[in-house]
Amino acid sequence: MTMTSHHIKTMTPPLFSRFLRYSSLRSPYPRAIIASASSTTAGSADHHHAFFSTHTFPPGSRTRYIAPHRHSPTVMMASITSSSIMKQQINCRSLLPKQNRNFATSSSSSSPHPFVLSHPSEVDHSGGDETTKSRGRIICITSGKGGVGKTTSAASFATGLAQRGHTTCVVDFDIGLRNLDIHLGVERRVIFDFVHVLSGECTLSQALISDRKVKGLSMLAASQTRDKEALTIEGVESVLDQLTEMFDYVVLDSPAGIESGARHAMYFCDDAIVVTNPELSSCRDADKMIGFVSSRSRRAEIGEGKYGCRAVSQTLLITRYDPVRAEAEESLAITDMKDLLGLPVIGVIPESKDVLTCTNIGKPIISLGEENPAAGAYMDMVDRYLGEEKELRFTMPEPVSFFKRIFG
Repeated sequence: MTMTSHHIKTMTPPLFSRFLRYSSLRSPYPRAIIASASSTTAGSADHHHAFFSTHTFPPGSRTRYIAPHRHSPTVMMASITSSSIMKQQINCRSLLPKQNRNFATSSSSSSPHPFVLSHPSEVDHSGGDETTKSRGRIICITSGKGGVGKTTSAASFATGLAQRGHTTCVVDFDIGLRNLDIHLGVERRVIFDFVHVLSGECTLSQALISDRKVKGLSMLAASQTRDKEALTIEGVESVLDQLTEMFDYVVLDSPAGIESGARHAMYFCDDAIVVTNPELSSCRDADKMIGFVSSRSRRAEIGEGKYGCRAVSQTLLITRYDPVRAEAEESLAITDMKDLLGLPVIGVIPESKDVLTCTNIGKPIISLGEENPAAGAYMDMVDRYLGEEKELRFTMPEPVSFFKRIFG
């Protein structure tokens, strides 16, 4: 059965399905996947769904189908053959209204991914050369458990990148419970925030806060009065698209857990730094987040097909490490955490009282300089991320002097 322009017409799902069954038995050409509509009782929206059927078209055909909205009885089928014989377009609404799209963006390894933010492979193929990168790289600082030092690490990591001459923006994704502005000492300068940009109440440039002490460092604060439901895939993507055009690196400070804020933060990331403490509960939650990044990020959706990209690069950052307690088996050792989580270690931050002091005065601990153990460990972490090879420090107990052993 050959379909010409004379036969182009709107077909309801039952008739459309019968046409597919009839024509698929009589066509010698290879099969192409198409979508047709199937629904149950008209009053039951939960049972409306789309299912896949098969039809055949000549070799070389390019076929695109959009599944119907659950309230729409029609299907749009656009088939463009090599001889341009068949063209059929029937307007319908998408299955997912734009405002409700939540980690359901389509992906395919057989066609370019329709994202506003450029394809991840563009930053992968640059080989680290700043002059060839099409956009800045997105780094997510994340973990499963709260209180492990994500915000402290995000502030020091972003500061370290800027100190090394890379323009950097750090974004607070903890909507409703922001703290990053306190760590950077800019809490009194916050006028507009992330949600204001998403809602169109201000421009991104108005919301960005430039650090007065570190050249090249900026921050985008989270809202203190809204909740995480204000985040949308389209909105976050649009903001990140602008930020990656302006900065070499965009550091995302993720909230704890696996809810909306954390998922939006990790979804578009190119690299993920998973923060954990040397305790079993923290490592177990970190392992859960590693699985989410591996399976639910945009890179995971795109895959490694013809238009694919590399998986998210994940590394482990161990904070509040006490080598004395680890040697006494009172906490997990570095080797235990590496074996448990299966990630390379990008840094080990020793336990330090100076972290709390720096937080209270609004100063990232990395700014204390190489002499401070925690600051030196963060500097090493930044260098390792940028490709330098450095041995892990502060992982062994300091030798105890003879007099200290005697007198305590």
